Amino acid sequence: MSAPITQDVMTIPRKLPAGPINLVGLTRAQMRDALIAHGTPEKQAKMRTGQIWQWIYQWGKRDFADMTNLSKAFRAELAENFVIEIPEVVSKQVSQDGTRKYLVRIAGGHEVEVVYIPEDSRGTLCVSSQVGCTLTCSFCHTGTQKLVRNLTSAEIVGQIMMARDDLDEWPVPGTRTVSEEARLLSNIVLMGMGEPLYNFENVRDAMKIAMDPEGISLSRRRITLSTSGVVPEIARTADEIGCLLAISFHATTDEVRDTLVPINKKWNLEKLLEALRAYPRVSNSERITFEYVMLHGVNDSDEDARRLVKLIEGIPAKVNLIPFNEWPGAPYKRSSNNRIRAFSDIIHDAGYASPVRKPRGEDILAACGQLKSATERERKSRAQIAAETGL
Repeated sequence: MSAPITQDVMTIPRKLPAGPINLVGLTRAQMRDALIAHGTPEKQAKMRTGQIWQWIYQWGKRDFADMTNLSKAFRAELAENFVIEIPEVVSKQVSQDGTRKYLVRIAGGHEVEVVYIPEDSRGTLCVSSQVGCTLTCSFCHTGTQKLVRNLTSAEIVGQIMMARDDLDEWPVPGTRTVSEEARLLSNIVLMGMGEPLYNFENVRDAMKIAMDPEGISLSRRRITLSTSGVVPEIARTADEIGCLLAISFHATTDEVRDTLVPINKKWNLEKLLEALRAYPRVSNSERITFEYVMLHGVNDSDEDARRLVKLIEGIPAKVNLIPFNEWPGAPYKRSSNNRIRAFSDIIHDAGYASPVRKPRGEDILAACGQLKSATERERKSRAQIAAETGL
């Protein structure tokens, strides 16, 4: 396997050099090893891991004292050596349409935004994977915020736990988990701040925790990872995560995409489409979603629609058309409703689903491409981050 694609950006370690260890975000194997390292007999470690795992991820408990199927002595040992911590909610805004936008604080005082979108038959949580973003997509407000660091697996899965807290959706201990059909939080989209495939390992571990049947227990088909096109990591997403895939496509020529999605200069349309055609999980039942933001006079012509159809020919796909969500100082305007409908009709007539995404949470800047933490304006060096976190 080729080396993972990463960036020169610091991720706060899962295990701090001193003090209690946060159990959130550890894989089962890592949790087992941590318990053994702190005195749990090897023969008991697997069972203890399973018990603690259920308390944390199935029933949402944060206090070891609540873990009543563990002995008092063992609970005391856990409290001495470990913690169960998730990101802190700094503020919550609720849109007129019911969308919730959370500003959460993580290690080092950094902040990221998380969005919950309620719908009639489901509720979707838009999760962030980095503080800021390095991709500088010209239509995206998040892209105007410089990258600070990757989120840890604890900070990623912690966003899901935080939202379930706010929705009061943890089942009563000893009962079954809520069925996916009845859940308020039924779907996850990795479409928040950052490029998930530039933080692959932490995203993978967090999603494995979310999918674990003895915990949060979301089906892999309820999770969609959106990438701007980190081509070498696309096949790895299918192999190691197994979730659905979405592509921030947005243009039908390299010339336009180089401007809208600058990562295209590294992996152009030809290379991207080649990787998508070879995507191990692509099928009629697991179509790739092509996300396409509609920008007036930039990428919304009939010719663009016809080129798009030709480009994705042979790929089981659907095309999500996204009316541009304007933000202060944005360099683009939203395509007209008539233009979006005409574009959609061409895609639909070619045999592809082409739904137009209804903008949600625009009044609180929670819509697609609008996320940006006001407190993160400048790139921070590794030394600055280390100083802030005491590492």
